Parts: sequence; C-alpha cells; structure tokens
Amino acid sequence: MTAEGVLLIGHGTRDQAGTEQFFQLASRLQAQLAPTPVQACLLEFQEPTIEQAWRMLVQSGVRHIRVAPLLLFAAGHARSDIPDAVAASAASTPGISSYQCGPLSRAPEIVELLAERIEAERKGPWNDGDAVVMVGRGSYDPCAQADMRVMGEVVARRVQVPRHAVAFYAMAEPKLPAVLDHVASGGVVRRVIVQPHLLFQGRLFDAIRRQVAEASRRHSDIEFVLGNYLGPSDAVAAALARRLDQSAETPPACD
Repeated sequence: MTAEGVLLIGHGTRDQAGTEQFFQLASRLQAQLAPTPVQACLLEFQEPTIEQAWRMLVQSGVRHIRVAPLLLFAAGHARSDIPDAVAASAASTPGISSYQCGPLSRAPEIVELLAERIEAERKGPWNDGDAVVMVGRGSYDPCAQADMRVMGEVVARRVQVPRHAVAFYAMAEPKLPAVLDHVASGGVVRRVIVQPHLLFQGRLFDAIRRQVAEASRRHSDIEFVLGNYLGPSDAVAAALARRLDQSAETPPACD
C-alpha cells in the first residue's frame, strides 16, 4: 500500500493503435516511477474513465493523487475538462488530496525527441534547399497557439535547419496546406520535412499524411517527407515524470 499515486489522463481516440500506444506509455511511466502506482485513464471514447481510475487508486490505498494530463499544451482540456472531472471524482472520496501538473510543452525531453524525429529524415548536411515544417493539431486557445509557434522556433534552432515554418491542422492559422504551398513557392526549397507534433497514431496523423501527399502532387518537383509522431517512448515518459516532479498546482496560463 502506498500513500501516493499518479492518474495519467489521455485524451482518448477511436484509433485502436493510438489507444494501445497510450497504454504502452503508461507502462513506461510506471517503470520510471515505481513503486508509485500509475493508473491510466481516458477523457473520451474509452475506459477506464477518470472516475473509474480515480476509484482504483483510492481502493488501492492511495491518499494523495498526482494528476498528469497527457497534453502537449495547456488549453481547454487542461483548464476545465480535466479539473472538472477530477473535482467530481474527488467529491465522492473525502479525504483524498490531489494536484494537477502542467502540460508537456517545451520539456527538454520533448524538444530532443522532436529533433531526433527530424534528424531521422535528414539526408546529409542541411543545404539551402531544405526546410522543416512543424505541424500541430491546433487550438482556439491563443496561449496554446503561441506555445506551438515557440516550440517550432526552439526545435528549428536545435537542429539548425536553414528554413522552417509552423502550421496547424485545425482551429488556428496558418493551416498546413497553405504553409506547404508557401514554402514550395519560392523556387529555392527542394526538400521539405513535415514534422507532426502529435503523441500517437490516429486519424489526425492520417489526415496530415494525406495533406502532405496532396502537396507532393501539387509540387512534383519538391520532395515532401513526413516525420514520425512522438510515440510511447521513454522520452515522453521522462517528460511526464519531470512535470510531476515540478508539483505545479495548475497549468500555467502561457508556458
């Protein structure tokens, strides 16, 4: 029996591969935090729900719960959906304390992992015809948008690519197709690495793949390469552990 446990909350996806990768990540986080128990749950689409996972921790003897939202940036889920669900669960278990750590954001492990994903697609030294476009899911939240743009700058400096841009799939501008067209239109770029800032396999990754393929057909003289998502890696687990250690009571307004 332990007095403290971790509630790992994923968004949830209807994609089976993405769901399996989430639980693989939970296992990696558990290995890093042992003997502290880690209970994984999902905000939408699948079980266990937040309430179910909360009760599992409480029934195992946990009296203090560290809530770890598996989110790249702070937006609506971090500020309202998850805290509301946690509060509802806590209301039915008096005497259990908790805090919620911040999003992954620019944790050093995430920056390094993105750099690794880009470097894996690189062919020799960079030249003036190379470009990297980082693409995020997008959010209506201006702070999440700004955090994604800063992330793009940080990663571009880390890999020292000569040309780079940031795009969004939805809910923010500029959209990925427009950015790819703009990058391809200058007559200089000959190879574009598109790096998705996504955690797992899912419909969003597939949609981005289609948009990259469409850009390749529009600009047949340019090579477009799609990098891999972050995945259930030790690096993501380490970034989560870092955020948990920081003991932030609430996500920052703008990280």
